[in-house]
Amino acid sequence: MLLDAPLIQAVQESGASAGMVFLLPPGDSRLHLTVMTGISQRIVAPWERMRLAGSVPVSDAVRERRLVWVAGHEEMARRYPRAALALPYAFAVATAPITADGTEWGGLALLWPGSHPPELSPREHDSLRACCHHLGLLLQHAADTGHPVLPGPEPRIIPALRTRAPGTAEALAAFDFAERLPQGCCALDLDGRITFLTATAAELVGATVGELRGALPWEALPWLRDPVFEDHYRAAVISRQPVSFTALRPPDRWLSFHLHPDDGGISVLITPAPTDQPADLPTDGPADRPTDADRPADGPGQNRPAGPAAPSRTDVLYHLLHLAAALTEAVGVQDVTERVANQIMPAFGIQALALTTAAEGRLRIVGHRGFTTGVLDHFEGLTLTADTPVVRVLSSGVPSFFDTFEDLRRAYPDAVLHDDMAAWAFLPLIASGAPVGSLVLAYDRPFPWSPQERAMLTSLAGLVAQALDRALLYDTKHRLARSLQAGLLPTALPRIPGLDVAARYLPAGRVTDIGGDFYDLIRLGDRTAAAAIGDVQGHNVNAAALMGQVRTAVHATAGASPGEVLARTNRLLTDLDAGLLTSCLYVHLDLAEHRARMASAGHPPPLLRHPDGYTEILTLPPGLLLGIDPDTDYPMTEITLRPGSVLALYTDGLVETPGGDIEEEIAVLAGHLARSGPPPMETLADDLLRRTGLPSPLHDDVALLLIGAQADDDGGND
Repeated sequence: MLLDAPLIQAVQESGASAGMVFLLPPGDSRLHLTVMTGISQRIVAPWERMRLAGSVPVSDAVRERRLVWVAGHEEMARRYPRAALALPYAFAVATAPITADGTEWGGLALLWPGSHPPELSPREHDSLRACCHHLGLLLQHAADTGHPVLPGPEPRIIPALRTRAPGTAEALAAFDFAERLPQGCCALDLDGRITFLTATAAELVGATVGELRGALPWEALPWLRDPVFEDHYRAAVISRQPVSFTALRPPDRWLSFHLHPDDGGISVLITPAPTDQPADLPTDGPADRPTDADRPADGPGQNRPAGPAAPSRTDVLYHLLHLAAALTEAVGVQDVTERVANQIMPAFGIQALALTTAAEGRLRIVGHRGFTTGVLDHFEGLTLTADTPVVRVLSSGVPSFFDTFEDLRRAYPDAVLHDDMAAWAFLPLIASGAPVGSLVLAYDRPFPWSPQERAMLTSLAGLVAQALDRALLYDTKHRLARSLQAGLLPTALPRIPGLDVAARYLPAGRVTDIGGDFYDLIRLGDRTAAAAIGDVQGHNVNAAALMGQVRTAVHATAGASPGEVLARTNRLLTDLDAGLLTSCLYVHLDLAEHRARMASAGHPPPLLRHPDGYTEILTLPPGLLLGIDPDTDYPMTEITLRPGSVLALYTDGLVETPGGDIEEEIAVLAGHLARSGPPPMETLADDLLRRTGLPSPLHDDVALLLIGAQADDDGGND
């Protein structure tokens, strides 16, 4: 209660419609809504606990120790898109930090109706500062005296102050007055519950007074359960502006509801809706255009000019919720484009959409739908100094809406009509306070953008901006990662007489991960060569970097016996203490003697297909993985590699599946190799991968190296 008086005084002196005090307890990183007046707790419930690092006006005010003023819903949509989506109503808000002696105690928020001027008046500004100063002193003094003010489990709600309290006779007279009116009368508190209604009102809606008193209308009356009706109540409470709508009471009775709000609740007038009422049914101001679902069948709206139908708020919210969920799963830029187009275009009846970003001083189109190539060519490559709306919105951060092409031509005389698109919207995509691109929307007919639609699309652009920012970062990381991995693998295998070789590398379908799989073929002499294949544990840059070191170590020691090559590489990895395990298989090829000597450090066994097609799994002493014990020995195995034989080296991504038995999978791979077509190895590699039927996307990277022994007088391939 200590905080009640300063808050009430600030609300009264500033003319605000609502006020809230948020406290920041010591050691806490969240702001807690502690005291409030003039607004429903149900409406502000999502903001009862807010991260200090969050992007909402009061968090910014406290964190940055400054006053934050948001003049209306369009500005809210531009600066705080998530908050604007949750509160898509006409209101203004000022927030300021509560401090004392350098300590942040919390923040103050005051709300005004949507009709508030675009700037705070000096009196309002002074009231806000005085309240913050007073609250800061009170909180500081309470803490210093050992009685700190801490937020409770629920915010304290200060009821609206009455200018006067009626006597019993006056209250009865008011009741009789309401009952005598031919219209239905109803009163709601700020939470939307019915506190009073007349018998006429109950009869009109088809219920009894006892059934409705204390209930929420949209819960007590099934035909009012469409979210759009609760939305009208919220609009009245937040905007403090009259709201009107019509609703169909089944089976065929249309009723008009006129909501008149103040600081204590809402008065509702309920009347039958005539079927010959004028086309422009009163609404809650320009922020809410009546939809066909709100009108009698033969009532208003029949004379509305032809054009794209304005989406109902219920339909829009449905698509926006789906978009928000879809964007959390979007990966690359094209993925973002597809998800945005799939949700926004049907929600708003849009015919064309494009996503742009800036790169190297020019505009780049990164995704589109509905535009022809000519339009895209016109936008693509524009300098960021060009006087065009798509460039201007990127540099200014201010959205632009043009109801007709004539409006666009007046603002930009050099504008060219593209694809006969009449109405245009250019929305900035801003993430973390910086522009990342722009969203271009177009209709093929004139479209009068309402303030509600402008604010909704501006809020939506905020969601798209964050997804696009992540997608651009992903695409950049993905390109860099793949480039890094490609640079660590051989660009081409050497030409070695007596060998026909082929290699394949398939990356896993992860987000930005790169793997540690590698292969190599090394020319040692005129008739000798070495082959290696390995897999470093992990899928990240560290794994790729270690893979490069392993490959270099193998290269440097190639020519020694296979066991010695692995032993030296193992000692290097042990000294590096990289913390990543590595499997490796090294093969020394003697082409003159048609023999191969090999050693394994925990790598899957190689396959040998004999000239007659018989294929065996070579059983090698497994050896310990590299990087564990510096004194490990790696036994050597020698085999005959006759002309026409094929030696297949591979990593476990080719044979390992979730829940599968790797030994069975290796046996299946051997069967595929036995049945695959004859050389050349390039064809055999493709045939083997096709027969294996790898999943898409891959669970793990796959490396494959095929070595075909040729007769002595044969040439070789790359």
